[in-house]
Amino acid sequence: MIVTTPHKPSQDQLVYAQRIASELGGRLVPRKQDSLTLLREKYGDNCLLVADERGLRYYEESEEALYFHPSMAYVRVKRMRKGEHDPLITLTGCEPGDAVVDCTAGLGSDSIVFSYAVGPVGTVTAIESEPILYTVVREGLQSYHTEHADVNEALRRIQMRNTNHLEYLKQLPDKSVDIVYFDPMFRKPMHDSSAIQPLRGLANNAALSEESVRQAVRAARKVVVLKENAASEEFKRLGFERRHINKIAYGVILPT
Repeated sequence: MIVTTPHKPSQDQLVYAQRIASELGGRLVPRKQDSLTLLREKYGDNCLLVADERGLRYYEESEEALYFHPSMAYVRVKRMRKGEHDPLITLTGCEPGDAVVDCTAGLGSDSIVFSYAVGPVGTVTAIESEPILYTVVREGLQSYHTEHADVNEALRRIQMRNTNHLEYLKQLPDKSVDIVYFDPMFRKPMHDSSAIQPLRGLANNAALSEESVRQAVRAARKVVVLKENAASEEFKRLGFERRHINKIAYGVILPT
């Protein structure tokens, strides 16, 4: 993987790019006046990570970048700031002070909503198994700024872990967290989800395992939730009770 900078990087940007390259085992190369296409051709590598004032942008096989942005999570949180209910928060019964484990963080959207809901006294641990995606989102959560201080604080509070969620769940004591959440890549992608195509190529596409669900039920006090396409058979396979919300469905298991 190539790691590069803006055309005229500052010293801080060079140091930052070097740190990211070292962390990910990438090759730091000078940008100079080269285009991204020329860099790929020059170094014979289609995987390219740009570290600049906009954060980290990852390119693979195309000019469409994967980068961190709160997107609809920001819209949802702004509604919550006005006192409106968020369907996921209502479904999970998430409250201030809760401990949440998001086992499939992806771009961190649901983790952001959970983090705002649990507040400063709660915790959200976001698990992401893929190192590049983990790094892009981790850095974005620490640097992205909105116009609302409380939203920025919610971003910063999210604790990301680069690990396999099953291994993480196995280490949790019984009934040690309130909510365990799964949002794996849909087995049947939705036709109107082109916005996440850069994510689909990089994310872990493995199906959720029955063992992961068992460990989640053991560790959770309140609820274990699975987000999937409404037409998915995963709810039945994994033992979740299906709950529909528009085109998306959630599966629920209440630990005993």
